[in-house]
Amino acid sequence: MSSGKRAGSRKGSKPKRGFQPALLLLALGVTAAVVAWGYLVYAAIDFGSEARGGEPDAWLFLGLASVGAVACLFLGLILIARLLRRLGITRAPEPRAATEPVEATTPPPHTGGHRAAR
Repeated sequence: MSSGKRAGSRKGSKPKRGFQPALLLLALGVTAAVVAWGYLVYAAIDFGSEARGGEPDAWLFLGLASVGAVACLFLGLILIARLLRRLGITRAPEPRAATEPVEATTPPPHTGGHRAAR
């Protein structure tokens, strides 16, 4: 190994990767939300065909299945975002700098054209 100013490894030690139960729970949550979403979409299609066939109660179930499908998809997307952040693939947004309110100022009065400024 050489000696000198820049001798040695430039890389830091890699953190140990181990089993993380939180990641497993997030992955299972994403899977459950996506499976529930698929089932509710299938049910909504089925209830829609029954409702168009003249079954009046099917409209209520169609609406409930549709709202449930939207909620499951939204939950699945949120869980995917959290999983990606935990894995280090994405980062949290940078905090915004505190801005002071800009006071409304009146523009200076018009004193003439370009030649008048000379």
